[in-house]
Amino acid sequence: MPTLGSLAQLIRSKNAGPWKLTVDVMLPDVQTYECVVESGVLNAAKISELFGIEASKVEIYHYPPANAIKVSFPRFRPNGHPDDTDLFGGQQFAPLVDLEVPVENQSSRINSPLPAMAREF
Repeated sequence: MPTLGSLAQLIRSKNAGPWKLTVDVMLPDVQTYECVVESGVLNAAKISELFGIEASKVEIYHYPPANAIKVSFPRFRPNGHPDDTDLFGGQQFAPLVDLEVPVENQSSRINSPLPAMAREF
């Protein structure tokens, strides 16, 4: 089963103000974007499980013109707090990279953005 990291062209996280993080998932084409969205794998319950956030506080935005999905949720500590271990929020995307995307009947629609060898690194 492919992972979100193997399908996405880019997965990144960053601050969305001092109190929130946002994760952007950018997919290489319409077909891959539709497969990921239709799989339903990026939902509030899964984000809650992966990041330890209440599902009710997870916001998910789909932006088809850019083949992108944005996920926003509260930070554990406000940006700049003495216990904040990621000041810019740039390392928080990691749990999504290995998220398996169930695309059994749609694999022929997906165009992988990277050759297999590049995905192994």
